[in-house]
Amino acid sequence: MTLRSLLIDFNSYFASVEQQLRPELRGRPVGVVPMLADTTCCIAASYEAKAFGVKTGTQVAQARRLCPGIVFVVARHAEYVRIHHRAVAVIDTIAPVEQVLSIDEMACSLPMGWTSRERATQLALRLKAALREALGECLRVSIGIAPNVFLAKQASNLQKPDGLVVLDATDLPGPLLRMQLTDLTGINVRMLARLQASGIHSVEQLWRARREQLRVVWGGIAGEAFYDRLHAVELGLPPAGPRRSLGHSHVLPPPMRSAEGALAVLDRLTQKAAMRLRREHLLAGAMTVALRLTRGRGERLRPQRSARFAATADTRALLHTLLALWPDMVPPGWVPLKVAMLLHDLRQPGQTSGSLFAADAPGSDAQQAALWNAVDALNVRFGRHTVYCGSGHSGRDEAPMRIAFNHIPDLQTEE
Repeated sequence: MTLRSLLIDFNSYFASVEQQLRPELRGRPVGVVPMLADTTCCIAASYEAKAFGVKTGTQVAQARRLCPGIVFVVARHAEYVRIHHRAVAVIDTIAPVEQVLSIDEMACSLPMGWTSRERATQLALRLKAALREALGECLRVSIGIAPNVFLAKQASNLQKPDGLVVLDATDLPGPLLRMQLTDLTGINVRMLARLQASGIHSVEQLWRARREQLRVVWGGIAGEAFYDRLHAVELGLPPAGPRRSLGHSHVLPPPMRSAEGALAVLDRLTQKAAMRLRREHLLAGAMTVALRLTRGRGERLRPQRSARFAATADTRALLHTLLALWPDMVPPGWVPLKVAMLLHDLRQPGQTSGSLFAADAPGSDAQQAALWNAVDALNVRFGRHTVYCGSGHSGRDEAPMRIAFNHIPDLQTEE
């Protein structure tokens, strides 16, 4: 099979960016955290910290025990997004970026004439040199090259940090056999249980399984697609479907762990989500609010409420929905630890009807849309919080930018 795909995976991306921007951190174990508190956990760790067993999800207190010399730094998501965009621009000058998979992963198509092992390796080395020159010595990448993106991803995982692995059909399954099943993209703990129930306990057994058998394990054609990708068939990346939902969540800092504080943060999250709706030219027809509460000796409660409404991107209308859902969500004696809100049933403005009677009335949909577009323009030009709804005043500095696995924040909206 022809080599077609090249995948670039930045090693310990958040921690590496911090080490590049702060030379005093280079060569030291670094843990990137959302806030400086023992109750939180590392969202990234440098390779120096990983050598002591610190990894993503390790609690700060445990990380200190594992690695007494670790340095904790508060995440600066805006910097990670800026460097991400610079990286994509550099890569695209050498190999066309087919898809941005996450903040630290990009899949490229190998240009015509560069699909042999030798030439693909040369191209990968050029990419490494260009990224090092443009971004700095701390931003190392592992590159995988294979007949499809799935195998290129597995190849990039085989050698870290600063790796370069080529997998073509003649190499398979050899290098994959030293991996665990859960090392393969698409196999989580639940899928592992299903594979084991079918008698598949290793990558070697998975490789030897029949296509029809994997269809049964996956419960549909997704199993056949997994079989094809594993066996070097090029299926192409699935087309990006329409966005189904949009939301935010936030772990509350101690000063905000009250019913009033939780509502203020949810207000802030709702205002931010409304601006994202307008930036993406979407309307929402439903909202879900969820909390994580605690009391006593580790008791937990996870209340959740939802409401449907006429599709809108109006901040005030969404805040009214939030207030309608809120009463009694935090029972007496319970302490909120985390809040989340989700806007769903998303649609384009042309896919819904406006009010039949309000077209020419004061406060009509068109006037409200113009008002909020003007508010957004002021916040983009002069910075967030230039204009905002006063109900979120006490939570205006909470819920800073966060990077989800498959969502790269828009800096204008966030900042």
